[in-house]
Amino acid sequence: MALFSRNSFSEAQILDALRTVQEPELGGDLVSRKMIQNVVITGDKVSFAIELTTPACPLKHEIRTSCEEALTSIAGVALDNITIEFTAQVKPRGGIIDKAAIPGVSHVIAVSAGKGGVGKSTVAVNLATALAREGAKVGLLDADIYGPSIPLMMGVTGQPEAEPGPDGQPRMIPLQAHGIKLMSVGFLVDESQPVIWRGPMVSQLLRQFLYQVDWAPLDYLIIDMPPGTGDIALTLAQSLQNVGLTGAVTVTTPQQVAAIDVVKSMEMFRKVNVPLLGLIENMAYFIAPDTGARYDIFGSGAAAGLGERLGVPLLGQIPLGMSIRAGGDEGRPAVLSDNQDAYADVFRTIAQRLAARVSVLENV
Repeated sequence: MALFSRNSFSEAQILDALRTVQEPELGGDLVSRKMIQNVVITGDKVSFAIELTTPACPLKHEIRTSCEEALTSIAGVALDNITIEFTAQVKPRGGIIDKAAIPGVSHVIAVSAGKGGVGKSTVAVNLATALAREGAKVGLLDADIYGPSIPLMMGVTGQPEAEPGPDGQPRMIPLQAHGIKLMSVGFLVDESQPVIWRGPMVSQLLRQFLYQVDWAPLDYLIIDMPPGTGDIALTLAQSLQNVGLTGAVTVTTPQQVAAIDVVKSMEMFRKVNVPLLGLIENMAYFIAPDTGARYDIFGSGAAAGLGERLGVPLLGQIPLGMSIRAGGDEGRPAVLSDNQDAYADVFRTIAQRLAARVSVLENV
């Protein structure tokens, strides 16, 4: 309910002005999209909330500026008297919960790679952490059964406890770090012992990780996939497609030879009808700390050209950097840096672009 004084403007005027503001990615005006909430007018002051499709929206500043410009066109509305709050509700794709979906999880995003050694787990860890820092509820599942690295990279040890779920069946309680729920086979086996399991055992364990872990509520469940396109990766991709996988991100490096493996990885997801959210190029370049000069150590242009050929966006390029390596070894992801860290900024930008891609898919 709006409050009015003698010289105040009306809520109807506010909403009419905001109808001129378009959602920059999804199209349509903010009012028609029901993004404007809780309009309150007190004298010459106006406040309201804008409900975004993700807390990691990269266009908050643009939306805020457009709203302020629209409202100051109303007589009596001054910029200093406008208060805008951003909220977010991450909805499942299409707003529909499939019966096979993971309960309480809005979006499942696979982070894959055509081969090992390209920094897939590093990217998965930093994307999850960046989304959590933006205010999203995030889970991280280490599906790389034969080479689990999430426990080390997130600085977590211990075993998950179990308790009865709503159906009476035991449900594992994920461990947590940096505001993220975590599950990995690394929490269940001795780190010095290899995991020598055949495909059916791995598939059964991954199904338990999906359905018998207390993930809810989550906006995003990031899955660190096994590398390559072998039986385990393909089986997992098919299983994830059945639970409503939102999409897959593929990590690569700049070399031309890496492009061959990237194509195989992306085609694997296409064959099981999983949307491709984008490419991320890791180890893209090196900035010399003494001169600031950029060196394309592994070449350049391969990921961008591949993205154009396949019709998949390049979400970002991650440079080589000591803080990224050190963060993984020390259990503190690089994106957590509180300093003006270029590496942290790159991961944050990529996470925002990824969240934006997911938001667009919600409304397809």
